[in-house]
Amino acid sequence: MEKSLIKRSMLSQIHGTFGGGEVDIRTYSPLTLAYVGDAVFEMMIRTLVVEKGQRAANTLHRHTTNLVCAQTQAKLIDAVYESLSEEEKEIYRRGKNTKLHSTAKNASLSDYRKATGFEALCGYLFLIDDMERATQIIKQALEASQVEL
Repeated sequence: MEKSLIKRSMLSQIHGTFGGGEVDIRTYSPLTLAYVGDAVFEMMIRTLVVEKGQRAANTLHRHTTNLVCAQTQAKLIDAVYESLSEEEKEIYRRGKNTKLHSTAKNASLSDYRKATGFEALCGYLFLIDDMERATQIIKQALEASQVEL
C-alpha cells in the first residue's frame, strides 16, 4: 500500500480520528491554551533533545526539564516578543495576565507569568493548526536566547 504524499497535521489527524474541531478557539481561556501549549512545547523540545543523540532516559529527562522550565520559557519569549504579530502578542498577554491558580515551584512570579503566556501562544498556534509558525517562533527564540539543546 502506497503512503499518501499529503501529510496531515497532528491536529487534523486527531479531528479526523476522534471528531471535534468545531469549537470556536476564541472561547478558550488563556489557561486552557497554556495547558495545550505546555504539551506542544515539551513535545517539540523532547524531540529535539532525543534527536541530538542516544542518552540514558534520566539524562534526557534532566536536560528536557531544564529547557521547559519557567525561567527558560521566560527567556525565550523575551527574545522574540518584538517579532510577534499583534494577534500573537495579544494571545501572549492574555496568558501572561490571567489569574493563576497555582504558584511556581522554582521560578519568580514574573517568569511564571511569562511562561504561561508563552505556553498559551504555543497552544493557540497548535489549535489553529499553525505549527509552522509555532516552530518558527521556538527556533528563533532558541537561537536568539542562545539556549543549548
